[in-house]
Amino acid sequence: MTLEDIRALVKEDLGSVNEVIRARLKSAVPLVDQIAEHIISGGGKRLRPMLVVLAGRACGHKGTAHIEAAAFIEFIHTATLLHDDVVDGSSMRRGRDTANEVFGNQASVLVGDFVYSRAFQMMAALACQPVMEIMAEATNVIAEGEVLQLMNAHDPDTTEQRYLEVIYRKTAKLFEAGAQVAAVLSDSPPAIRKALASYGRHLGTAYQLVDDVLDYRSNPTERGKNLGDDLAEGKPTLPLIHALKHGDEPQRAAIRLAIEKGGLAQLEPIVAAIEATGGLEYTAQLARSESQQALTALDVLPGSAYKEGLIALARFSVEHTT
Repeated sequence: MTLEDIRALVKEDLGSVNEVIRARLKSAVPLVDQIAEHIISGGGKRLRPMLVVLAGRACGHKGTAHIEAAAFIEFIHTATLLHDDVVDGSSMRRGRDTANEVFGNQASVLVGDFVYSRAFQMMAALACQPVMEIMAEATNVIAEGEVLQLMNAHDPDTTEQRYLEVIYRKTAKLFEAGAQVAAVLSDSPPAIRKALASYGRHLGTAYQLVDDVLDYRSNPTERGKNLGDDLAEGKPTLPLIHALKHGDEPQRAAIRLAIEKGGLAQLEPIVAAIEATGGLEYTAQLARSESQQALTALDVLPGSAYKEGLIALARFSVEHTT
C-alpha cells in the first residue's frame, strides 16, 4: 500500500481537516493571515493528521471530533516548525523559503505563538478533559525536547541515549499524543488507548531516525532540505554519534571538529566516515526495529481497512532508508 493508497482511505476526512485548518488559521491581523497562507501552501505529507484520522476510524469513531483533533495536532507541529526555523536559522523547508526567511524572525515567532494558542482554543472547544491533559503534557515535553536539543548542539560527547531522548520529546511525543487522543475521542478502552499511544511513539521515532539518515543520503530537491543540514547546525544525530564511536582517530577528529564548529566545509569526508563505519545502516536498522514495534502495538485493534492503513503507514516510514 502506497502513501497515496493510505490517503485514499481517509480522503474525505483529510479534505475536512484541510478545511478546518484554513478556517481556524483565519485572523483579523493581516500579517497573521499572510504567514498562515505561506505555511498552508507549503504542503507537506501531513502525516500527523493522517495518523489521527486513521486511528480514530480504526477505533470506530463516527463523529467529527477527530477532524478537529487532526487539525490541532498539525497546528502544534506547525508552531514548533516556525520556532525551530528561527532557532536553527533555517532558510529552506519543503523546497521553499521558510517563514522566517520571508517575513523575519520576529513575525515568525509571534505567529508560531498564535498557532499554538489557536490549537488550545480548539482543544478547549472539545470539552474533553483527558484530551486537554494529554496535549498539555505533550506540548510541555516537546518544549523540553527543544531545550535538550539546544544543549546537545555542538557537543560531540552527546550520547545515543541523549539523542534518543531528544527525538522522543521533539518528534515522537506528538505522534504518540495524536494517536492517543484519537482513541480517547472514540471512547476506546484503556488497552486500546495504551496500544495506540505506543504505536504513535514508535512510529514517530522511526520517522525521525529515517529523517536523520536522509540528511546524509537523499536528493535535496526531492526532500526539500539541503544535504547535511544537521551537520551545518552542529547537531549530533545518530549517524554521527555512531561514526564517532566506531571511526578511526582521523575520522573521529574530523567529526568532533565538524560538530563543534558546524558548517559544511568537511561534508564529503564526514559522509564518507559515516558510510565507512556503518552509521547510516545502524540508524536505519534501529528505525526498522521501531517500525516493527509500532506494528506489534496494533495487534489489539480489530481488523479493518483503517488498521491496514496504520500498518502501511508504519511500513512506509522506513521504506526509503536504503
